[in-house]
Amino acid sequence: MTQELHIVGGGMAGSEAAWQAANRGISVVIHEMRPKVETFAHKTGDLGEMVCSNSFRSDDHEQNAVGLLHWEMREAGGLIITTAHQHRLPAGGALAVDRDAFSAAITARLHAHPNVRVSHEEVTELPDDGYWIFATGPLTSAALGQAIQRETGTDRLAFFDAIAPIVYFDSIDMSKAWLQSRYDKGETEEEQRAYINCPMDKAQYDAFIDALLAADKTEFHEGETAGYFDGCLPIEVMSERGRETLRHGPMKPVGLTNPHAPDVKPWAVVQLRRDNALGTLYNIVGFQTKMKYGAQADVFRTIPGLENASFARLGGIHRNTFLNSPTLLDDQMRLRSKPNIRFAGQVTGVEGYVESSAMGLLSGRMAAAEMTGASLPTVPQDSAHGALIYHITGGAEAKTFQPMNVNFGLFRPVDGLKGGRRGRKDRYKAYTDRAKDAWSDWLAAQEPIQSAAE
Repeated sequence: MTQELHIVGGGMAGSEAAWQAANRGISVVIHEMRPKVETFAHKTGDLGEMVCSNSFRSDDHEQNAVGLLHWEMREAGGLIITTAHQHRLPAGGALAVDRDAFSAAITARLHAHPNVRVSHEEVTELPDDGYWIFATGPLTSAALGQAIQRETGTDRLAFFDAIAPIVYFDSIDMSKAWLQSRYDKGETEEEQRAYINCPMDKAQYDAFIDALLAADKTEFHEGETAGYFDGCLPIEVMSERGRETLRHGPMKPVGLTNPHAPDVKPWAVVQLRRDNALGTLYNIVGFQTKMKYGAQADVFRTIPGLENASFARLGGIHRNTFLNSPTLLDDQMRLRSKPNIRFAGQVTGVEGYVESSAMGLLSGRMAAAEMTGASLPTVPQDSAHGALIYHITGGAEAKTFQPMNVNFGLFRPVDGLKGGRRGRKDRYKAYTDRAKDAWSDWLAAQEPIQSAAE
């Protein structure tokens, strides 16, 4: 094999694409501009660095679409998901990881692979020849973004993605807060105590909302528009939609009992999730924000238990770039106007670490098959991977295309099952059973891996 596969971007999608292709005998070059060219959100030059949450969300592969995506990626030997399990932290039914250990492991495994090399030079143009995968994510550089815009002939689409703050554990007042996962979810005591909970009564909640609404916010630059993805809304945007929005969202008080006052039901609860294996850092769940730094500290210290909070990182906001994939990409994730180029990850219009990794997995296998002349069956639409790729390459309405998490609404209905909430459990199990069969058949129909490294 004399030709190389060039992958631009060493995040979740790029790392997964490189692993899948390299394990099929392809020589891979990962072009990751960090640390030579920095972004405001990244802190290192590591591959697979997590810049927002440290959670891969639900690991339930029978009743949850993202958990099903986890299962499919594990069955396919996915680098991202297997490494996540190796560095997981207690998080109830979710898959959360020690972010530093996770990215260090991803970096080490790719550097150790005999078919992979890493370049830290920035790529600013779309090449006319060779095999390429662009997985530059939501922080695509300005120069490359301009090149994409010139090639596609359309304006880049963008929304704003916000980052949640991280608090030092030893600064949290545990005489007011307590450890508990909602509904004591988890198989071990550690899992059942994976979250720190800070309770609020009605007066405290109302004061918090008032402070949130009055706080100084980050201003947008001229020409920018704030089109948020609903799964990652800043808390102040949620609060502007109604005073009760937060307590029915990330601050909902359900499934929890305060051991300091077991007979008093909190009006609202702020949850923090462990962010590293040592348990020294916790991130505030669902608290993405565009408040200015000084305002953040003041507002968050009104939360009971966080009066003296010390922050390892305050929240932030960044521009998230993605393609109008239904019009620009074919069903092999290739750019229609330059079919030597594939796109993968969040830039294609999927949202979330898991979904980005899944698109990297598919693009890596597709590129490897094309380069070796191997037969790659069509990704089954009834799998979670298939539902996603079908959505972004043709199933979505191009005029209203927005980033999408995997969800059962993307799956074709199963005949004979009733709709509505009462039939949901049986329906979800039918979706996941069907998906597993389809995915297993798809994997089995592919040619054996030519080369692998651990």
